[in-house]
Amino acid sequence: MSVIDMNTFNALKEAAGADFIGELIDTFLEDTPGQITTMKNALAAQDADSFRRAAHSLKSNAATFGATSLAGLARELEMLGRENVLEIGNRLEVLQDAFEQVRGQLDGLR
Repeated sequence: MSVIDMNTFNALKEAAGADFIGELIDTFLEDTPGQITTMKNALAAQDADSFRRAAHSLKSNAATFGATSLAGLARELEMLGRENVLEIGNRLEVLQDAFEQVRGQLDGLR
């Protein structure tokens, strides 16, 4: 099953150019673990604003690639951060798993 919406991905590839899409993928795959770490640290510090900002960035970046499930999970976490609700259960682990699936598919799309 595809975790990337290929219509969105192909539109990005067309807009960015086939040569540049690899760089965009690399940047996304390098930045996302840091955003997840920021979210974990913000959660531990009960810093809802930093948590929300990292979730927002992750959501926007995932949506750009057509990683709709990952973007949806990040959107949910962003909204919880905005509402200052940091009782998120295992949602960060679910987000991490979703990112690993996206990483696997994007690696094959370079």
